[in-house]
Order: sequence, then structure tokens, then C-alpha cells
Amino acid sequence: MSADEAENAAPAAEEVVEVKEMNVLDALKQVLKNALVHDGLRRGLHECAKALDMKTAKLCCLAKDCDNPEYTKLVRALCEEGGVHLLEVDTGKQLGEYAGLCKINDEGEATKVVRCSCAVVTEFGEETQAFSVLMDFLNNQK
Repeated sequence: MSADEAENAAPAAEEVVEVKEMNVLDALKQVLKNALVHDGLRRGLHECAKALDMKTAKLCCLAKDCDNPEYTKLVRALCEEGGVHLLEVDTGKQLGEYAGLCKINDEGEATKVVRCSCAVVTEFGEETQAFSVLMDFLNNQK
């Protein structure tokens, strides 16, 4: 019996190894896509400022390459005032792709990506592994 138990334990260990480690940007991409499906994603300054001002925002993403300093000051101030986590993404094109502002071609690659400087999550939807990874990162950040 102990040999059978050892054989049964080995496949369980292999399954754990197969789960790939997720970095923060992959987790953010999945969380934003999930929020978009559940109608909990606000994109653009006007929608984001309204969500941050009404204190319905739970997470804010800001592009590092935003060229308007007043824009970034406003978003940062509203995030600090509401106690909302702020994540910075490298480029606006990347944030636009994550937020669904693009066309997907036959190969599954994003084309015609529209630049987005700010996106706010008001409803996460389901709690997935990506959500857990992102929340762990945000809680350890502060």
C-alpha cells in the first residue's frame, strides 16, 4: 500500500510544478480583461476621474509615458485622496492593449492599439490566481 500511496502522491506534486509563476504585468493584464468583461473598467481621464472622485475605484493604472504633467498630478492626487492603489505601466500603448482598446487579428495578436494613459478598475469580477498575485504585490508595495 505504501508504494501505491507514493505513486498517487507523485502526480499531485507534478501538477503543482505545472502551474506557471505569474509576474505582475501578466496578472494585471488578466485582471483588467476580467474587469472589462464584468463592466468594471473605466478608461480615459474623464471616466477615471469620475470613478476616483465617487470613491468607487479599487485600482488605478497610469502610463509612465504620459506627456501631460497635470494629468498625472490629478490622477495621483485622486488616488491618494481615495486610498486607491496606483500601478504604473511602461507605455500607454501597453495599457491600451490591456484595457481592450485594440483589435485582435486571426493569430490572436493585438493590432490597431489605441493609447490609454489611465484606467481604473471599479469591479474586479471573479477572484482568480491573477487577482491574488496582483493583490499580494500591491499589499507588499506599501
